[in-house]
Amino acid sequence: MSHWRGELRHQVSLANHTSWRVGGPADHLFRPADREDLATFLAQCEPDEPLFWLGLGSNLLVRDGGIRGTVIATHGTLNQIEPLPGGRLRVGVGVASPKLARVAARYHLGGLAFLAGIPGSFGGALAMNAGCYGSTTWQWVTRVETIDRAGRRRWRAGGEYQIGYRQVVAPVSNEWFIAAELALPEAVADEQQQIQQLLARRRATQPLQQPNAGSVFRNPEGDHAARLIESAQMKGRRRGGAMVSDRHANFIVNVGGATAADIEALIDEVREQVLRRHGVVLQPEVRVVGEAMGDASAAA
Repeated sequence: MSHWRGELRHQVSLANHTSWRVGGPADHLFRPADREDLATFLAQCEPDEPLFWLGLGSNLLVRDGGIRGTVIATHGTLNQIEPLPGGRLRVGVGVASPKLARVAARYHLGGLAFLAGIPGSFGGALAMNAGCYGSTTWQWVTRVETIDRAGRRRWRAGGEYQIGYRQVVAPVSNEWFIAAELALPEAVADEQQQIQQLLARRRATQPLQQPNAGSVFRNPEGDHAARLIESAQMKGRRRGGAMVSDRHANFIVNVGGATAADIEALIDEVREQVLRRHGVVLQPEVRVVGEAMGDASAAA
């Protein structure tokens, strides 16, 4: 039996792998050398081993007790961008979204400038149909490459997936994205300028100097989560080291020493106050995963 070539570590703190800089340990963390190596590793995993996929760790809250099972880290490894004929790109899930926007523009391909303002991996953008400023990830996807628990890889047409606002429903379970092909239009002359404008807008309106996970809540139809949160007088609200940003109300920042429990409690409080003031149930955009500290199932 062949052995994988990637790096397998044990009891790895995920605070160093998430943009909020919080989170307990993963039982195991595997960083594959490439797609073939990932397939080899998965084929040798126990069938009931819990698997969790991690890109840049944005849009994610890992609880303080950590994650049981194996975390598969894709950033820095599944990160190829390959130009194809006909205005297409083949992109690995480990590519940072802002890098993809810049590379597409260098190939004179348009449509992806919006990704410059999304601080996560392409895999995360693919999994949640990330978007902003009127554009979304899946409007350009023609097909995706997936891998299953047995390490079997296949290509699926984009039409096999149900796509919605911040939602992607797969035709089968226990199958994960490892790459996608995008069909893109020819870039307009000011594509690079658009990217720079988006980055400038992000710097001007978002708390980039403090650890955060991007937008915490989805925008309700016809409204903005930030407006509702600010109207509920939650801007600047703190729980321990977590605070609703005084620059952008839909961001929660780690002002120093925050725990995942602080952040999760503040998320709950914001939802309660917005519901009480406005009758609107905010839906979190961030994923909350793992065990709370002190859970019986958490690692000692």
